[in-house]
Amino acid sequence: MSEINNSKQELSKMKEEFEEETPTLSQSSTNVQDLGQRKWEVCRELSGHLGNIYAMHWAEDSQHLVSVSQDGKLLVWNAQTSKRIHTIILRSSWIMACAYSPSQKMVASGGLDNVCSIFNLTTHDDEDETPISVFRELNGHTGYVSCCRFLDDQQILTSSGDMSCILWDIDSGSKVTEFAGHNSDVMSVSLHTNKNLFASGSIDKTVKLWDIRSGNCELTFDGHKKDINWVEFFPNGNAIGSGSDDSTCRLFDIRSTAEIAQYTDEDIVSGVSSVAFSLSGRLLFAGYTDCSIRVWDVLKQKEHAKLEKHNKRVSTLGVSKDGSALCTAGYDSEIFIWA
Repeated sequence: MSEINNSKQELSKMKEEFEEETPTLSQSSTNVQDLGQRKWEVCRELSGHLGNIYAMHWAEDSQHLVSVSQDGKLLVWNAQTSKRIHTIILRSSWIMACAYSPSQKMVASGGLDNVCSIFNLTTHDDEDETPISVFRELNGHTGYVSCCRFLDDQQILTSSGDMSCILWDIDSGSKVTEFAGHNSDVMSVSLHTNKNLFASGSIDKTVKLWDIRSGNCELTFDGHKKDINWVEFFPNGNAIGSGSDDSTCRLFDIRSTAEIAQYTDEDIVSGVSSVAFSLSGRLLFAGYTDCSIRVWDVLKQKEHAKLEKHNKRVSTLGVSKDGSALCTAGYDSEIFIWA
């Protein structure tokens, strides 16, 4: 027992020394040039929703996107022309999540009915006036569906207020893997580019990294003081960004298993609803409950710009796959495309 106790003390000391020597972004960015000033402008306005917009998601082609609102509608848009491509009437108006499949053949939604609904867009053409009906309903969660992301046309990942995430087989409508480990509602998931890993953020104030193949939680990141509303992988997949009701965004490094950056200001008192990275990863976009969007310099850990156009809470935002545009949406029923 004496040897075991000595080993534990030595291990604890090594861990403390490692944490002290773990570099932060601020320490490693002293010689990095400041970003030049840039004027951000709204180049498109997508009008059509009549209620609070809760979620949006870009398609892989960086041209189309999907949105859902309290008006009970799922809308598919062409962001370049501002045209509505599809209008899908949902059976519940309390929808919190939506997703566009990589092939762009399917979209999904989920909310307070505890169901993830899949819609096949290929069954409908421009001349067909028949409403698009549900292709598959995924029943299994015992709490609301807060977020969903397609792996491909065969599988989709969902998070829920029942404290779990589930990987589904779409064709059979059955569970493939259930990921349990959070102690409270899971609010957001983000897929790694290799589709073998995903991150989740929860009201339990933790961010978790999961291995889809094994079903195991590989890492847990602490640090936030209040509910985590959003998680997003850094473009190279080596870090996870998060946004919380504690008014901070944070960056957790997977390789060092540590928090390496925090984005906040003493004047910011509103919660962060969603976050997204620019294509290069140099910028972090964050939507706030005070109606603003703040653009953070990831390396310098300071505010680069503040975008103001919404007049109510910014509920969701996302950067297009090619990095050319930022989409923001909020409780004012408006969707703006920034460039």
